Amino acid sequence: MIDPNPRFDTLDDWLRWQEGLHPATIDLGLERVRTVFRNLRTTPPPFAVVTVAGTNGKGSSVAMLAAILGAAGYRVGTYTSPHLFGYNERICIDGAPVDDATLCAAFARVDVARQQGDEPVSLTYFEFGTLAALDIFFDAALDIAILEVGLGGRLDAVNIIAPDVALVTAIDLDHQDYLGDDRETIAREKAGILRAIRPVVCSDADMPQAIRDTAEALGAPLYAIGEDFHAIPRDDGWDWLGPGQVRRALPWPGLRGAHQLRNAAGVLMAVQALGERFYLSQAHIREGLQAARLPGRFQVEQDAAATWIFDVAHNPQAVAALAENLRAFTGGRAVQAVFGALRNKDVAAMAAQLQGLVAHWHLVPTAGERGTDTATLATRLGLPSAVMSQHATLAEAMTAAAGAEAQAVVLVFGSFPLVGEAGRLRATGL
Repeated sequence: MIDPNPRFDTLDDWLRWQEGLHPATIDLGLERVRTVFRNLRTTPPPFAVVTVAGTNGKGSSVAMLAAILGAAGYRVGTYTSPHLFGYNERICIDGAPVDDATLCAAFARVDVARQQGDEPVSLTYFEFGTLAALDIFFDAALDIAILEVGLGGRLDAVNIIAPDVALVTAIDLDHQDYLGDDRETIAREKAGILRAIRPVVCSDADMPQAIRDTAEALGAPLYAIGEDFHAIPRDDGWDWLGPGQVRRALPWPGLRGAHQLRNAAGVLMAVQALGERFYLSQAHIREGLQAARLPGRFQVEQDAAATWIFDVAHNPQAVAALAENLRAFTGGRAVQAVFGALRNKDVAAMAAQLQGLVAHWHLVPTAGERGTDTATLATRLGLPSAVMSQHATLAEAMTAAAGAEAQAVVLVFGSFPLVGEAGRLRATGL
C-alpha cells in the first residue's frame, strides 16, 4: 500500500499532525486500531510475538530479551514507549532505531489505511505509532517481535496482536485514573494480554490473584517467579531454575539493581516458554544479559563537576528500586535531587522512598496538559523540613544542583520527558 502523495515529507511534520488528530491523548479501546490494521494487513504476523505488560520493568525486560535473542543471531524487532531522546527509538530492528524515511513511509501507509472506509478513522498518537511499528515489522523478515504495552493491556493498541508468550512484570499503583485504584483491578487490565492456551510468565514476586484467575480461565499455562522459576543469587552471579532446566553461574545483568534479577529471570522463563523454535545456549544468555542497556534506568555519568544519575522512575514502586540502587551506589551519601512529575503522580509516596537520601530538592515544572508547577509540586511532596529550591527551567536546576557542593551526586528523576530533556542538555555541554 503506497501513497503517491503522502501527507507530509518529514518525521517532525507527521508527529506534530498526529498529536492533534484525535480529540483525546489517551483513548483506550481496540475497535478503531483494529479496523485500520485490517486494512493494512490481512495475514497473521510471520514472526513470533512476546507482549510485555506491567507497571515497572517492562522496558528493562524488553531490552534483556532482545539482547539475548540478538546474541543468538535472531532478527528481533522491538516496540517500546515512550521515547527518551527521539521518536525513532520506539521502533528498533536488531537494536537499531528505524530511520526517518522508514517511519514516514509507514505513517503514510497507515494514513491511507485509516481512510478506506466511509469516514476516516481517528487515531491517537500512540495508536498511529503502534500501527506503523507493526507495518514495519511485517516487512522486516523478523524472527520475533517484542511489543511493550503502552498503558494497561486489555485495551492497549498492541493487544490487537495475539502474543505467543505474554510476559507480565511488576505491578503497582500508577495511571489509576485509567486502570483502577488497587493492584488487583490494575492486574486485571494487564492480564488482558493473555490468550487461551498460550503461556504467560509473571515476574512480579507478589503476583496478583487476577493474573492467576485469568490464566486459569483461559487455560493458559502460567509460570510465576518464586513458584515455577527462581533466581538464586550467588557470590559470582546467579542461578536460574526453571521447569526441567537449570542455568548456573549466570552474570549479573548489565542493567543496575537487584530488582533486575527478577526481570532477567522472567525473561529467561519467557525464552523457555517460546519453545524449540528459539535455541539459546548458555553463551548467548551470558552475552545478552551483560550487553543489555537502557538509557534512563539508573544511568550513571561523570564529569569534572558532578556524578550524574538519570532515572525515569515515576511511581512509588519504581522509586523504591531507585532508592535501593542509590544506597548501594553512594553508600548512604545524600544526593542533590532534580525532580519534576506529572500532576497525577503520587509524589509524596515517591519522596517517602527517598527519606534520608536527598540533601536538597531542586524542583522543576513539567509541561503539557498533565504538567505541574513547582509551587504545587512542593506542597504535594509533603516535606516541610526539607531543603528545597524551585527553578524555572531544568537547565537552571541542573546547574544549581551540580554547583551545590564539591563533587556533587546529582539525581535527575520523575518522568520520561524530564530525563530525556536532561540527556539532551548534557549532550550540549551542560
